[in-house]
Order: sequence, then C-alpha cells, then structure tokens
Amino acid sequence: MADAMRILSVDLEDWFHILDNPETMTEENWRQFPSRVVMVTEKLLELLDAQSQKATFFILGYIARNHPELVQEVARRGHEIATHSDMHQLVYAQTPNAFEADLVASLEAITQACGTTPRAYRAPGFSITQEATWAFDIMARNGIEVDASLFPARRAHGGLPGFPEAGPCQIQTQSGQILRAFPMSVGKLGPANIVFSGGGYFRLTPRPLLNRLFQAQDYVMTYFHPRDFDPDQPMIPGLTLARRFKSYVGLRGAFAKLEGLLTRMDFITMGTAEDRVDWQTSPTVSVQ
Repeated sequence: MADAMRILSVDLEDWFHILDNPETMTEENWRQFPSRVVMVTEKLLELLDAQSQKATFFILGYIARNHPELVQEVARRGHEIATHSDMHQLVYAQTPNAFEADLVASLEAITQACGTTPRAYRAPGFSITQEATWAFDIMARNGIEVDASLFPARRAHGGLPGFPEAGPCQIQTQSGQILRAFPMSVGKLGPANIVFSGGGYFRLTPRPLLNRLFQAQDYVMTYFHPRDFDPDQPMIPGLTLARRFKSYVGLRGAFAKLEGLLTRMDFITMGTAEDRVDWQTSPTVSVQ
C-alpha cells in the first residue's frame, strides 16, 4: 500500500532492561551486567542510514545519563528523540508522584545529553492500564504532547483490550487535556487479531507472514529494541522457561528480517506521521 502509514520506532534500552523480573528490577541489578546497547544500536543506525530511513527513538533517561554520546549520535543522524521513561518501571506499579518524578528525570537527562527535549512518550511494556490512565494527565502537564503507550489488546504487562482505536487518535484525559496518540497496531489473520510488528511478536512471526501483514495494513506501529537484534547477548538470570522463550526466540534472524522490510517498504517517524494526520477529524477517546 503506497500510502500506508508505517512508523519505525526503537525503544533505546539495554539487553538487561527486562520488566517484572527480580534479577533485573533495579539500577543496582543493572550495574552487574555488561552494557551492549552502544554496539548494537550503532549497527542499527548504520542499517537505517544505508536504507535512508528515519526512526523515532524512545530513550531511557538511564541510557542518556550513562551513554550520552549514543543519544547525541542518534540525534546527529536525524532521528526523532522521544522518552521511554527514566528507569524503565511499570507504570501501573508506580504511584502518580513516582511516575511524575521518573518522567521529569527522563526529560532532563535526554535534554542534557542531546539538547532536544522530548515531546513524545512510550511507557515501558505498554504498561498503562485502565487503572493507570492518570498517567496521561501527568504527561500533559510536563510537556508531553504525543503518546505511544496504548496497547489495544491483552498482554503480560497490562494493555487496554477495550480501547476502541488501533490507529492515530486523540486522548481526552481525566482533567480534559488532549494528547495525540499512536497506539500499537493490530493485524488481521482470518478472524483473529494479532500483534506482529515489534519485540518478541516480530521475532516469532515467520518472514512471509510478516511481509504480508506489513503490506496489508494501512497503519503499522513498530517497536524494536537493540536486544532484538543481538543474538550473542547473555542469558538473563531469573526468567521462567516461558519468558526465556519470549526473550530469546528469533534473535539470530531478526536483523535480516528488519533489513528486508526496510528494503521493500518505506517507514516514517512518529513526528512525520503526526504531520500527516487530520487531527480535526481524528477520533477522540475519553479515558477515565
């Protein structure tokens, strides 16, 4: 589809930023592991340059503080700068005050690293649930104008399965603020709705089906992590067998899958997509 809106996005975090696992929950835990994010992200940046494609990078404040040169390089190459929180914690597991402090810290760290203050946010693990929609008001009062946290299906770390939109829309917050939103996309496979365009879903989906789904959709939101393209990363301690499978399946072939998609199709940043949407006529969803 020539006029399809395919948004390319990267959640810039390290291989050990795994949610809901006691062995990788805190900064003290993270300090025990060797960082791999610079090496793998540089490989991704080279691929994007070779294919003349730009992406939105949702960056952890932790990464901006510890690898400011990497964030500077992402910005220098013309990619969109956004925030993925500061310390990669589940939104619904935080208090509103803790969430706000984390958001503010991320904005400060990213701005200090590269000189650009993010105006777009994605929650770790898409972890804004019905009980945590208060987060949208906090985003709005701290300068966030665009959100990519909505996951309109069930998932291990939350999701909003009753959310009525799977494309660009506006969110009316509890206090009446308006945010522009780009939810995660959902594909059709017969009667079933499936997620295919990011993380473990992308790695698990066979390449022919992946190509078909990307080509069939009018709207595709991707979410990749550097670790999705790093088959030599160590095994994270503490994971169940099921989570090991989800975290490590398909790592060896993922880079070639992405390269193939970038060769055949055009992708845009979320900022470019925002410019293409007619927000006067886009649906508005009230979250309470």
